[in-house]
Amino acid sequence: MQGFSTKKQVMGFIGWLLVSFTASTIGAIASIQARSFYSGLIQPDWAPPGWVFGPVWSTLYLFMAIAAWLVWRKGGISLNRIALGLFLVQLATNAIWSWFFFVWQLGAIALLNIVILWILILATMVAFWQVQRFAAVLLVPYLAWVSFAGFLNYAVWQLNPTILG
Repeated sequence: MQGFSTKKQVMGFIGWLLVSFTASTIGAIASIQARSFYSGLIQPDWAPPGWVFGPVWSTLYLFMAIAAWLVWRKGGISLNRIALGLFLVQLATNAIWSWFFFVWQLGAIALLNIVILWILILATMVAFWQVQRFAAVLLVPYLAWVSFAGFLNYAVWQLNPTILG
C-alpha cells in the first residue's frame, strides 16, 4: 500500500481512471461520425471491422489507468514525476489522433502522431519499469495495438489519398 490509506488508494485509482477515460472521451468526441466515415474508406483486407475498436480501446484505457495507479502508489506524483509526466503526455498525444484522422482528415499528420505516440509509450514503459514492473507490462498490449494502428493508419491513408490528404 506504500503508505497511502485505503481511502487514498481508492481515490487515487478513481482519479487515474478519470484521467485515462477523459482522454478516451476526447478521442471519442472526434469519433462521433467515425463509423460512417471509416466504413466509406477503402480498407486493406486485414483491417478489423469498426466495432472492434471500442472494446479494444476501452480495455487498453483501463490497463493504462491501472498502470499509472500502480506507479502513483510507489510514492505519488512527487517521486514519479517523470514517469507519470510521460504517461500524461502520451495520453494527450493519444487523444488528439482521432481529431487528426477523423475530423481534420489528415492521414500523414495522424501517422506522424502515431509515431510520436509509439515513442512516448515506449518511454513511459521504460520509466514505469524502473518504478513498478507490472505497470510497464500492462502497457505492452497498448504498444502492440498502437503499432498495429500505425500500420493501419498508413495503409488507409495510402488507399485514400484524396480523402486523407
